[in-house]
Amino acid sequence: MVRSVVEELRADILETVFMPGERLVELSLCERYDCGRAAVRAALLQLESEGIVERQANRGAVVRRVTVAEAIEMTEARSVLEALVASRAARHATDDEVKELQGIIEDMRYAVDNDDASKYSGLNKDLHRRIREISRHTAAAEILENLRNRAVQNQYRLAMVPDRQKVSLGQHVAIVDAITAHDEDAAAAAMGDHLQSVIDVLGRWGDAGVV
Repeated sequence: MVRSVVEELRADILETVFMPGERLVELSLCERYDCGRAAVRAALLQLESEGIVERQANRGAVVRRVTVAEAIEMTEARSVLEALVASRAARHATDDEVKELQGIIEDMRYAVDNDDASKYSGLNKDLHRRIREISRHTAAAEILENLRNRAVQNQYRLAMVPDRQKVSLGQHVAIVDAITAHDEDAAAAAMGDHLQSVIDVLGRWGDAGVV
């Protein structure tokens, strides 16, 4: 039961059912997930340990806000690990896995052509997840999942930046092309370029005083 509540609450936070800064009221969560308070409290503790939820004085548990400065640090850490998993994905990808990545790229093209930022954001998440899985690097994949979950609110905002989807698409094409060619160095470099681009956008937000 506790595991189910953790997974459902985490998914709701990542899908912005609960927004950054929003209170997570135990009674309401019990009703939503049809469970007791013990399961809700255990779930909140687990998500607090993951950096997704935080406790605030006089407010209780809330969805944790991530500042631009924190998002930049997380993305810098991601850049190192994402380059590693891209390299390993280029080493290990099977023909079927390559076709799957190429299929996601085609879906991303369609989302860009139809200016569907929400769809593109979801596909972006799917592509990075599959690259992590294809890498067969369990430790890096687990750390990256946590970092992406903690910074998810900024990932959605990135997808809404004008022309960001087109730029991002080209970067993801380069990553998948390198994986398809089984070029480990090129895959790592392409992923590094992509994450540096994200850092550059976040840096401009920081310069503008966006929190």
